[in-house]
Order: sequence, then C-alpha cells, then structure tokens
Amino acid sequence: MFQTAFSLNDLWFMAQGAGWTLLITAIAMVGGTVLGLVFGVTRAVLPGWTTLPLGFFLDIFRSVPLLIQLILANSFIPILGFRASPFAVSCIVLALYTSSYCSEIVRGGVQAVPQTTRRAARSLGMTWWQDMTEIVYPMALRVMLPSWIGLTLGVMKDTALVGWIGVIELLKSSQILITRMQNEPLFILIIAGVIYFLISFPISRLGARLESRFREND
Repeated sequence: MFQTAFSLNDLWFMAQGAGWTLLITAIAMVGGTVLGLVFGVTRAVLPGWTTLPLGFFLDIFRSVPLLIQLILANSFIPILGFRASPFAVSCIVLALYTSSYCSEIVRGGVQAVPQTTRRAARSLGMTWWQDMTEIVYPMALRVMLPSWIGLTLGVMKDTALVGWIGVIELLKSSQILITRMQNEPLFILIIAGVIYFLISFPISRLGARLESRFREND
C-alpha cells in the first residue's frame, strides 16, 4: 500500500507557490502586453529604418536566455543603486521578456489587416486613431489571440526560472519539499504537474472559447 509523508500543510505550501506563479504571470502579461502594443504598433506603422534601435533592444530579450536575464538583473540592479526584491526583479524582467514577443504578435496582427481595408476607412473620413481602434484592432485581434494565449501559457511555465533568484513559486516550493522528503521526488513532481495543468487549462479553454465566438460572428 502506498504511504507518503506528504501532508495538507505541504499541499498548502505548494498552493502558495502556485499563487506566486499566477501573480507573477499576471503582472508580466499585463505589463508585457501594454509595452508590446506600443512597441508592436510603432514597428508596424513607422518606416523600418526608424525602428532599428527598438528592434535591436527587443531582439536582446528574445535572444538571451531568460535565466541569464534574471540573474544579471538581480545582480546589477543593486549595483546601479536601486533596491528591488527578487519578486520585483522577476516581474520587471518577465514583463520586458513578454513585451519582446508580444510586440511581434501585435506587429504581425496589424500588418495582416489588408491595406485596401485601411485605405477605404481613411477615404470615409476616419482619423488614424479611428482607423486603428475601429478597423485594425478588431480584425487584428482575431489573428493575435491564439499566439497571445500561447505566450501566456509559456510565460506561466517560464516563471519556474524565478526560483533561481529566490522567489518561492510553484516549482521552487516543490524542490524545497523534495529536499525535505528525499524519498518522494516523483510524487511531489506529479502533484506540481497537476497544479500547473489546473491553472493552465482554464486559460487555454478560454482562448478556444473566444476563438469560437469570433468564428460565429464572421
């Protein structure tokens, strides 16, 4: 018969780690999406040569492994004279990391709107802002949503790396329990995997539901 030293207190400890995972993911996605919208629209509407510095900046966050970014930021922010907790560093780095990918999603979505449609809107007397908010964004959203949902799920899993700088999120809490109960690592990891699934599944289902609604409204 299977016996375990795993208790409800241990499960609550992992649940608290899952809470930090969700909080970091939410902050990173809100900040990254806002920045991604600004960066993506800028790169979509301005001439390519004017956005080269911005493109280079975003390429850094896409190219350098996230773990290296977290460790460097956590090391250099205090050297620069700023005080930031590991949690704050995690949110900042992940938001910038998310914005680098979200900007490409937004740029691709905006550029997917046919130019003939935009010219027709402007010929009807719409301003640039009206064109973007009433024509471009509604059409581009259908293109961007699946990729944005995928990015959200990816960022949620990437939060597992913030444990390296001292944030006790879900995976880090699991590692702490594994260190304490060395004879049950697989059981603890299975529980962690189930928790990841439980917090990820509603997001993926929400994305599928929104996509189906878009198709129904076509």
